[in-house]
Amino acid sequence: MKKLKLFSLIALSSTLALTSCSGGKSGGGTKGFVSKTGWKPNDAKGWFFSGKTQKQKGWPGMVYVEGGTFTMGAVKDDVLKDWNNTPHRMQVSSFFIGESEITNYEYREYTTWLKYVFPPSDPTFKDIYNGALPDTLMWDNKLSRNDNAEMYFRSPEYDYYPVVGVTWSQANRYCDWLTDRANEKALMDAGIISKDLYINDSNNQGGTAFNMDKFKSNDPDMQAYINTQRMQNKNGIRTKSQRVLAVNRAPNANMVTEFRLPTEVEWEFAALAMEKNRQYNNYDNKKPELDKIRGKHGQLLANFKNGKGDYSGIPGWKDDGSAKTSDVKKYPANDLGIYGMFGNVSEWTADVYRPVIDADYSDFNYFRGSKPKAVVKNSDGTSKKIDDSSIKYDTLADGRRLYNALPGKFDRKTIADYSNFRDGDKQSSLDYDRGGEADSSNSYNMYNGPVQRFFVDAKGKVILQKDSKERTSAITNNVRVVKGGSWQDTAYWLDPGQRRYKDQNTAYGWIGFRVAQDAKEGGKGRTRR
Repeated sequence: MKKLKLFSLIALSSTLALTSCSGGKSGGGTKGFVSKTGWKPNDAKGWFFSGKTQKQKGWPGMVYVEGGTFTMGAVKDDVLKDWNNTPHRMQVSSFFIGESEITNYEYREYTTWLKYVFPPSDPTFKDIYNGALPDTLMWDNKLSRNDNAEMYFRSPEYDYYPVVGVTWSQANRYCDWLTDRANEKALMDAGIISKDLYINDSNNQGGTAFNMDKFKSNDPDMQAYINTQRMQNKNGIRTKSQRVLAVNRAPNANMVTEFRLPTEVEWEFAALAMEKNRQYNNYDNKKPELDKIRGKHGQLLANFKNGKGDYSGIPGWKDDGSAKTSDVKKYPANDLGIYGMFGNVSEWTADVYRPVIDADYSDFNYFRGSKPKAVVKNSDGTSKKIDDSSIKYDTLADGRRLYNALPGKFDRKTIADYSNFRDGDKQSSLDYDRGGEADSSNSYNMYNGPVQRFFVDAKGKVILQKDSKERTSAITNNVRVVKGGSWQDTAYWLDPGQRRYKDQNTAYGWIGFRVAQDAKEGGKGRTRR
């Protein structure tokens, strides 16, 4: 009988193994899975915890956009003869995008945190907070009153208006900060770190503050934040080894995907919201929401400039009701539930601008500006952390200094820059007729726009030095794609296919930004319906 039982168990195990390998009715090999080490997934007595498979859901304020193929660019006649947005067939992966632009309230959360953790009263940190603040002078108009510039960012009545006066570089620093804060909150909710971190823990200052670099690497700084007491009460964890295992178990199930700026192709795809405008596997038409701009009684459903000297309409019958910016959710969302893609403020995207989109080389998740980075290592092989004495800064167009990475983060170096990859040749430039052959060494850059150089005068003021060299282009690697129309633009710019470029270190009163995240492909996918 014992032999029979043993044979039955062996046969059952073989059957399970075959079923798992086949991936047929077992759900792709996940159901009943056992690792080749012999351990079951997330075994409480083991050492590896990948977390349970959970239904994909967005972080608060994020909208899921199912990926697919579409025609990127303008499909109507180009009345301005710009020809920098010709149609291209493009594939986009699924992603999450902010349901609205980042608001003054959300950006003030960021600057307030910087002021608390890196107080500007400390000479070491004086530029961290100041460099992150929006430029309130960008409202300046030499022939207009600009009385509410400071109030717009600070006053609670503008809390839910889009933040403006933020450069592309500042927007990227916000995304880095948001990734750390969102993960910090997720770990608090999971009981891994204390929810009283900002009330009772005075160590959460400067370079010792929480960040994901240190958490994922089990840096000693993180031990101070582990909620040991709650772990003991909830899980009976008492030894150091048990705590380390429990902490390692948590990130896999609770981590928040990195926040970033959307790419140009993602932004345009999300704005069009064509998923709802199709029959089976064919789009009915590539029609932006401009067709819905006129609502009942002739009122407009987006915030843009109606015509010369007309930003809102007449008193008592305002077409769009907003002379400048407006609440980010004042006007209807598009078919995916995303607000503000048409009007209010234009938005930064991640891409370096070039007039030509090279869809011949890449028609999948197109993005120009890739700069792979690697963590800098110390001589002993450990990751190098940025400390108070090694903070690096960029210089904004207004002379302020903006930190590259906060103290406590790992130092990273750029190992490649593909901004100029396949972006043109000498014959495409304005000096094509000046003789000489195309530079075969690839050192020639047809986009030799003005170079920004800064120097510090005797009083310590940072001043922009004018570039006097003859240039053949206004395009450089520091100009980024801007998408969408704004409160000061006419309806022409509301078409999602239109594109412009602006300097990444200059702020504007009509440009804001929203955030994006990668998503699991097919996480919420629906097929053949």
